[in-house]
Order: sequence, then C-alpha cells, then structure tokens
Amino acid sequence: MEIHQVQYFMALCQSLNFTRAADACGVTQPSLTKAIKKLEDELGGPLFRRERGLTHLTDLGRLMRPHLEAVFNASEMARHQAECWRKLDHAPLRVGLMCTIGPGRMVEFLKRVHHDLPNVEVTLKDAPGREVVRLLMEGELDVAFVGLPDLPDRCDHEALYRERYTVAFAPGHRFEAMDRVPYQELQGEDYLSRVNCEYPDHFSALGLPDTVDVRVCYATEREDWVQALILAGMGCAVMPEYLPILPGIATRVIVEPEIARDIRLVTVSGRRHSPALRAFIALAKRHPWIAGG
Repeated sequence: MEIHQVQYFMALCQSLNFTRAADACGVTQPSLTKAIKKLEDELGGPLFRRERGLTHLTDLGRLMRPHLEAVFNASEMARHQAECWRKLDHAPLRVGLMCTIGPGRMVEFLKRVHHDLPNVEVTLKDAPGREVVRLLMEGELDVAFVGLPDLPDRCDHEALYRERYTVAFAPGHRFEAMDRVPYQELQGEDYLSRVNCEYPDHFSALGLPDTVDVRVCYATEREDWVQALILAGMGCAVMPEYLPILPGIATRVIVEPEIARDIRLVTVSGRRHSPALRAFIALAKRHPWIAGG
C-alpha cells in the first residue's frame, strides 16, 4: 500500500466521482482508477461500486475507510511537520547546559535566539557536564554548552568564552584582604563542596596535582544551598566567576595556578544538522559573549 493510493481513496470517498477525484488529486482518471484497483487487489475486494454513473462505498470500503483515513491524516500531519521543520516554524531544538554554567551570559544569548528565531522551540536540559555529553552523543540532545577540558573525539566544538575560577566566602573572611587568592591558601579551610564542580578536571588537564587539603563540611549538588551556607559563615567554595552570587558573598580570583575553563558549543561530528540547529549555531558564533555577560 502506498500513500498516494490512500490519498486517491480519500478523495474518491469525498466526491464519489472518479473524474472529480482525479482532478482534486491532480492526476488523470485512468491513473486514479489504476491505483484504486491496485489497492482493492491488496485489500482483497472492491472498495467502490459503480451503478449507472453513481459511485458508492462497498461494505469493505466502509470497513476500511476509518483505517485508511487514519493513515491519510497521519501522513498529512507528518508532511505538515516536515514543512514546519524546513521553515523553522515551531521547530524543536534540544539544548544541553552543563549545570555549573551560570545563566548570566547564557540568558543574553537566549534572548537573542528568541528575537531572531522566534519559531524555534528550545528545550533546555541541565545536568553535570559528563551527563550532558553522554546525552548529546546518544542523540538525546541536538547541541550542548559544556565547560569540560576534554571532549570525545567525535565532538565538534567552538570556544565561546573563558571564565576563571574564584573562591567565594562570607564577609570578614581572611581572603577579603587579598586581591587574589593563591590556591595553596585554601589549605586547611572549612570547605563547602559543590558536587558537580569540575575544576579538579582542569587541574588534571594542566598536569598539576591537587595538593590542597581542605576540611569538607558539607557537600551538595545545590548551588543555592552552597551559597546560603557560605553566607552563614560555614566555609568557602571554589566557583566559576560568572556563576550568579547571592548578595553579600565575596569572591577572589584563584591564582598560582590560575585555573580557567572554556565554555564551548558542542555538537556531534558527522550528524546532520536541522535548519533550526544550523541557525542556532550560526547565532551562537556571532554572539558577543564577552560583551554580553
């Protein structure tokens, strides 16, 4: 059974006239008649009965009509959605965000996406960096923003901006008197561990051992909890510099070594890009990420 046979069947159901049905479908009457005959052969009996110029559905035709109508409607919906996809009309786009990337700079870009690509429906999925990469590789995401130092070989990536790591602390902490904090100064400090923080990966990428021994008081995936505990004077934490910080929390850039990460736009090499994804990537590459933060 082919889609055009179903289309001809539905047109004939509407007009009950072979000539008018052929005109509606833009084909000749012999072509339509041949297609209907082939459909009848496949279904095992006549679907229409001609009586002195009048055409009627047979019992088999009436039985088949709701099923073929469902096939026809599904085909039309698929065609419509494909056309919308080509025209970026309600085109879906699944975007992964590493959960430690702050929204400040990203929101400016997403505002630009909304303005320039208003019919693209963006779904944001945030997760730890390696989980975002896994979802991207498995086809659950179309594109991702990731700040990991190492990515799979199959990934294409474009660096968008760089951010340094800072130490965050409550007012009155000894770090407040420093312009920058040497990393070894964290030795022995009460520490609030951000479970999803990937800065140790950057030490490894630099080939440097992490020799600082801190006293971990609390560990959590929740950034808001970490910052609330910092404000309560429970300890300090290492954070990327563009992560939103609660009022009252102070930060200093970490040096000796200075640790930074590149936020990258990542796709899978060789995977076909939809028109929506191509437009999204082009917009991301043109966006002034540094000025937009």
